[in-house]
Amino acid sequence: MRMRRGVARGIMDLMSALKEKLRSDLSAAMKARDELRTRTLRMALTAVTTEEVAGKQARELSDDEIVKVLSREAKKRREAAEAFAQADRAEQAQAERDEGAVLDTYLPAQLPDEELAALVAAAVAESGAEGPRAMGQVMKLVNPKIAGRAEGGRVAAEVKRQLGT
Repeated sequence: MRMRRGVARGIMDLMSALKEKLRSDLSAAMKARDELRTRTLRMALTAVTTEEVAGKQARELSDDEIVKVLSREAKKRREAAEAFAQADRAEQAQAERDEGAVLDTYLPAQLPDEELAALVAAAVAESGAEGPRAMGQVMKLVNPKIAGRAEGGRVAAEVKRQLGT
């Protein structure tokens, strides 16, 4: 029996802090009978588990990888809300926005436009990039510094703007 407890404890140590927070928040939401949070957190944990077993070998995701999964799920919610709104389905659009808001609480704060512009300007200066062909160069320098704090589309738009394309 002691062996099993040790193994279980070792497995819990391997679990990322963010995944553990998602699980404990899911449990709290279920106890509080908060349907929105329960539904959203179940979906998020399912997406994380799916990502963990994808590929040739199952693995435990790091907090950074979990943030990427949650960012992807939040983006799906925004796109779905937009599609529902365009189809005059306000109730479903609001449900998607609400789920996105729950996911946003687990994501790092988005960079303000000024900070994003400053990071892109620094990358442009560092790379000496000029013109539209240098966009890839700048994106390679900027993306690691942004690390999930701004959507790729926003970053690309700012790079294009600064490169004058």
